[in-house]
Amino acid sequence: MSESSLPSDLDDLVVRMAGVGVRRGHNELLADLDWSVELDERWVVLGPNGAGKTTLLRLAAAEMHPTSGTVHLLGEQMGRVSIFELRPRIGFTSAAIAGRVPGDEIVRDVVVSAGYAVLGRWREAYDTLDTERADELLASLGIPHLAERTFGTLSEGERKRALIARSLMTDPEMLLLDEPAAGLDLGGREDLVARLSSLAMDPEAPAMVLVTHHVEEIPPGFTHALLLRDGHAVVSGLMDDVITSENLSKTFDQDLLLERSGDRFFARRR
Repeated sequence: MSESSLPSDLDDLVVRMAGVGVRRGHNELLADLDWSVELDERWVVLGPNGAGKTTLLRLAAAEMHPTSGTVHLLGEQMGRVSIFELRPRIGFTSAAIAGRVPGDEIVRDVVVSAGYAVLGRWREAYDTLDTERADELLASLGIPHLAERTFGTLSEGERKRALIARSLMTDPEMLLLDEPAAGLDLGGREDLVARLSSLAMDPEAPAMVLVTHHVEEIPPGFTHALLLRDGHAVVSGLMDDVITSENLSKTFDQDLLLERSGDRFFARRR
């Protein structure tokens, strides 16, 4: 997709990347990428290890700048706006964030402290509305009973859901989820997929971008897909047009057969 073909009205976009490249030393993590996300879209970003998925999400989270090209987030151009103004408007969860949460932090505090964009509550003041919202979010993700537990005692699946609750605490305009189902058992994965599906189908929910390796983890209700390989976009667009046997085979360099059951996808090698 050329830059001229991208939507020109930034008010309708939460992400607009044009000609974006990211280099680290001699390594090209992303190359000449054009991509845009509109307010009501739910995107899945799919690709093998090293494809550039996490780099893409970190750009969208205002956690890094591109080496080349331009990135607009929520109507603001990266490099021309304070990232500290952007970040509270973006909900972001990843394994890296989970690793920075103190193990002795109370789960409710993990969620509520997102209001100050800190990990580890210190001397911030929160009112009753803040704690009530944190409890509501924990309940919406099926873990209200964990509010008084410490983060370090949670299972992997419980941690994932607590961090998603945290990412929604500030009522963000965009929600970014980096491999939220990674490391979960079958039951934990299916529970999370169902909850993300409910969120995706909520018209009041923010724009969403979910990174995964597996088509089985795509929640029903997601509308668009971007396939990445070696830092390049293979194809992007509407879910049904992008998630095909041919496109997956090209992306993963395997002869893959895609199957569908209802609103879920499954893939295997032929």
